[in-house]
Amino acid sequence: MAKKQATDTILLPTASTEAILESISDGVFTVDREWRITSFNRAAEAITGTPRREAIGQLCSEVFRCSMCESECALRRTLRSGKPVIGKSGYIINARGERIPISVSTAVLRDEEGKIIGGAETFRDLSELETLRQELDGRFRAGELISHSPLMQRLFEVLPAIAASPSTVLILGETGTGKELLARTLHALSPRSKGPFIAVNCGALPDTLLESELFGYKAGAFTGATKNKPGRFALAKGGTIFLDEIGQISPALQVRLLRVLQERTFEPLGATRTESADVRVIAATNSDLAEETRQGRFREDLYYRINVVRIELPPLRRRKEDIPLLAAQFITRFNNLQNREITGITPEALSLLMAHDWPGNVRELENVIERAFVLCREGEIDITHLPDQFTRPGARSEAGLEMRTARELLEARTIQAALEESGYNRIAAARRLGIHKTTLFRKIKRLGLVLPARRGHRSPDSNPAKVGSCQVKLQ
Repeated sequence: MAKKQATDTILLPTASTEAILESISDGVFTVDREWRITSFNRAAEAITGTPRREAIGQLCSEVFRCSMCESECALRRTLRSGKPVIGKSGYIINARGERIPISVSTAVLRDEEGKIIGGAETFRDLSELETLRQELDGRFRAGELISHSPLMQRLFEVLPAIAASPSTVLILGETGTGKELLARTLHALSPRSKGPFIAVNCGALPDTLLESELFGYKAGAFTGATKNKPGRFALAKGGTIFLDEIGQISPALQVRLLRVLQERTFEPLGATRTESADVRVIAATNSDLAEETRQGRFREDLYYRINVVRIELPPLRRRKEDIPLLAAQFITRFNNLQNREITGITPEALSLLMAHDWPGNVRELENVIERAFVLCREGEIDITHLPDQFTRPGARSEAGLEMRTARELLEARTIQAALEESGYNRIAAARRLGIHKTTLFRKIKRLGLVLPARRGHRSPDSNPAKVGSCQVKLQ
């Protein structure tokens, strides 16, 4: 631009500066005090699809139709405050009706005498960056599930096929690993996505109440039943029913549930006719159902009926590389819910999170971030905003000592997962990791990883995803 009078103002462009503006790839335009466009460079024409001759003299809001025009206009804020806006994100609607993501910067425009005569705005087309972000999101996201972990990537790869299937799914995992979130994702990706998703916590109700909740009842079925009440199976018609903590139900109720899964029918309490169960069943538990079956506490026939497709979610301590990603997701969520502007988390605080063992898994991490929002009013979440178990003197010193070990453990797990997925072909694993093969060999040696003697041979105790047998084990 022309010679600057101050860091937040720009002098009126001259003929030489106009030639420079025509050569840059960012869109640039200026407006007068009436918000009418007075100049419009070549890049602005290309990004908006509006010829310069049509833009000059028009209100800038009529040309750009920007997401910020009504209430968050960056140029209006600059003219009111005299301060520039740098890199504000938004989008415009171009002449073809397409939504274009942009980054906006603004400045006050002055004449040679220093008088404010309008404003100048530069905007950058972020379409390619947005496309790349969406591609990366597709690799690391499935519905509301996000992960960088190779363990979870295997699940993401088979999740669409599992969702498309009508088969019953059993989700295993510790408390707080996100079993219900996975169930909702399966429903959202399934052909039943337009139907209801009904969740039932089988461990929260006694048997008598749980039976009526699942199957409903007819008027007069018992004292106090004055009218018909549909059960959760009826409410989930055409959709999905999620039976959480299925290992907690009694043997008597297991018999009724088995009939529903076998015959796809059920009888409300006090009914004389059966009703069809047009639902997809997803069950979940944090207990070892196989062991419960061996001990006789869970029916073997019901176990095999629900264990058609099994997914085991790994605990957070086995995929600590996801902690920064999950923390960022929770910060964004709470910013939206609480109308806050927390910008992130400091490296020191993040190091404490990475060193923690997370017995409560993802739910515990979410609670830690929510608690931090109570204490942190702006800026970044720091060590002082974390709970006592993170910030006590012993915890800080332990975290400092363990950080290198934690990083090496994460690196070893990532490399091990890539090797397993590549059949222990180290060149293919290096390609999957995006590093040179010699770098991979050096890391394997430094981390002390034990590999099979012959290339392409899997170690006998390796436990990859068993998609062909309808089993996805991630641990």
